Amino acid sequence: MFSVKPIKPTFKCYLPPVQTDVKKTIEPPIKKLEPKLLPGEIIVNEVNFVRKCISAESSQDDLWGKLICTNFKVSFIPQDAPPKQKSKLSHCLLGEHDIPLTRLEHVVTVNDSKGKKKVLGSNQKLKFNPTELILYCKDFRIIRFCFDEAGPESAKKVCLAVAHYCHPADLQLLFGFEYQGRRYHESKGEQVNGSAPRGGLQTPIFDRPSDLDREIKRTGASEWRVCAINEGYAISPSLPEYIVVPVSLADQDLKQYSLSFTDGRLPLWCWNHPNGSALVRMATISDPLQQQKKSDQRICNAITKSHPQRSEVARSDLNRCLPNIQDIQMSFVKVRQICVIDPFEESEERWLSAIENSRWLEYVRAFLKHSAELVYHLDGKNTSVILQEEGDRDLSCVVSSLVQLMLDPHYRSLIGFQSLVQKEWVMAGHRFLDRCNHLKRNDKEESPLFILFLDCVWQIMNQYPAAFEFTETYLAVLSDSMWLPLFSTFLFNSPKQRAQHLMDFAKNKAIPQGVDQAVYFPPVWDWSQQYSTKEQTLFNNPMYVGKGAACVQNGEVKTFRRTKKTYSSTLRGAPVSLRNGLRAGEETLTRRGSLVSELKPDFSPVKDESPSERFFRDWFSRPADQQGLLLPLLLPSHLALWKLFFLRWVPESCIPKGGISTAYHKLSQLVDEIDILQSQLRRYKGPSPGCTPLPSPSGGPLSDQRRMYFKATSLHDSPTPPDFLTSSFPFTPVGNLCRRSAIGTPISKFLNGAKIWLSTETLANDMV
Repeated sequence: MFSVKPIKPTFKCYLPPVQTDVKKTIEPPIKKLEPKLLPGEIIVNEVNFVRKCISAESSQDDLWGKLICTNFKVSFIPQDAPPKQKSKLSHCLLGEHDIPLTRLEHVVTVNDSKGKKKVLGSNQKLKFNPTELILYCKDFRIIRFCFDEAGPESAKKVCLAVAHYCHPADLQLLFGFEYQGRRYHESKGEQVNGSAPRGGLQTPIFDRPSDLDREIKRTGASEWRVCAINEGYAISPSLPEYIVVPVSLADQDLKQYSLSFTDGRLPLWCWNHPNGSALVRMATISDPLQQQKKSDQRICNAITKSHPQRSEVARSDLNRCLPNIQDIQMSFVKVRQICVIDPFEESEERWLSAIENSRWLEYVRAFLKHSAELVYHLDGKNTSVILQEEGDRDLSCVVSSLVQLMLDPHYRSLIGFQSLVQKEWVMAGHRFLDRCNHLKRNDKEESPLFILFLDCVWQIMNQYPAAFEFTETYLAVLSDSMWLPLFSTFLFNSPKQRAQHLMDFAKNKAIPQGVDQAVYFPPVWDWSQQYSTKEQTLFNNPMYVGKGAACVQNGEVKTFRRTKKTYSSTLRGAPVSLRNGLRAGEETLTRRGSLVSELKPDFSPVKDESPSERFFRDWFSRPADQQGLLLPLLLPSHLALWKLFFLRWVPESCIPKGGISTAYHKLSQLVDEIDILQSQLRRYKGPSPGCTPLPSPSGGPLSDQRRMYFKATSLHDSPTPPDFLTSSFPFTPVGNLCRRSAIGTPISKFLNGAKIWLSTETLANDMV
């Protein structure tokens, strides 16, 4: 007889084990707990009788159910699900207790009786039976499961499965490739003439010349043209196939000049000011020989020629004047540790000083300040600006985007903002795969530059809320989408890598050649795949004052078209005590030497005032035009910690009665009521003679036309009380590690208005 050596189990052959070692006192669940699976999603392992911890002080509110690991997510299915809240942002692809595997930062197993703790990685062994599984997420959540009544072997296997599948060995193993392949073939019937439109997308992808042509015409960049010398990525593997270059440069010369720059990255046109000055970004010269310096000079001359006044070009070396990606990552790790600390420190000084010592707000301030200085060159000095960075794929993405956001109101609309991210981040070759560390290969390459950018955007939004069409909820949702590997936007390092992987993907999934990549592997901008139409209205800012905002006069729909002076004074003139977001009496002491005392609103003219100081003083002395140039206030008291992002999962930080969320609720109802009244005016009163009213957007009943999440009740409806809101709305913090009561602790003081100072020196000079 021959002895057969037992085959070691692999993760692919895991099957749900039979629960033989469960205590007899526990009855099997009557309700069958089945997860909601997406196309292509399979269950890898599961374990019953798991307790999800809700409170650290007692187990009274804990949930019992089944813990499941699939090839996409970790899913917990409660045995007795709590009643669903009416006001909560629900996801089409994820349940309330689901966490995508790519969103996991650390997988930690604990054995309380033996006092053992281990951070699990891929293909690692676990020598003890875990009694707890703690998941540390990239969105600042900490989720804890206990295996008190679960089978020890089953618990061990599910922990190993989670650790293994959240460390994919190859990009093609990310679940998005399987999901989108299945989804494409299942939706073939919805396609027209064998091809589908770009998912109804209005956001330009900038992967074709027509998108760039429209941007050139929109900004009036008549001295620039679309160039196709990088077709097939022949010149640079990290640039898009189509770039915008000065009309005075021939293609043959550009091919020769590209040899002088790192990775062949020629200067990349970003935006044109109405005065003719251009914003351009480029990599550094790879080897500063004399010949290569000539190439650089010729390109600068061509940029100068593109300006109507032939003004000189200003250069900005971002590597010298801004923090590097390692410093930004280190700062982010520190602030994440502070915001999930258990428990919060009792001393306010220690918690606030920890926020200061993380340097996160200092870095946010540095990027806003430098971007404002470049705005002065473009708008005040009427000179073109070149952003120069060694690889032109990290810091330049942040700065170029912020400069355009401050200068161009188009990018403050929802579609405009998405086109800005697509143009300056995705197509410009930001290394999303490495910076997000989706494959967890190299922690040294990880850096939250996109999160830093969103934080900078939020700081400006916080100061000028009526200037943006979108809300901070939208920004938080966009940050979450970075860790959802189902869309092409945040998965790749460059347009070339995207094209190659999606070409291989199309072959493997038998997708015919010629089908648009945005159809079978769409970008994240197709929000209908994640949220319903109703929930997408949470992205709308009720206070937004856009150029196309409609008003009704005598039943006739007219569009706001005011001069800059009238528009600004009307908008900002309500409270006389307010000026650019500051109340009267909040003047601060002048501190010379750095961007006019960090862009504060009131200055006293001095004899040795520089042109830049005069530019900023003049701007801050006028009411802000929400549809014109916007400059951020940069004193430490003007910058705040982005609570919805950093503290939204901390139960103690949820402000009862909603705080700003309740304000959003009331504003939405008012906007909805105004929309209803305008519609009734158009419907019953009719248009003025010789004027045609605007058609309804949907042509359907009145209820379908509402564009706010919270709807106003009509006179015929019975009034219903509003849903209970917390400051984390519309996110639900249930199921994270709960801490003790925060009343009277530093976090409560901070949420009630305590300021975060960047230094004691600033504290002395910034008293209110």
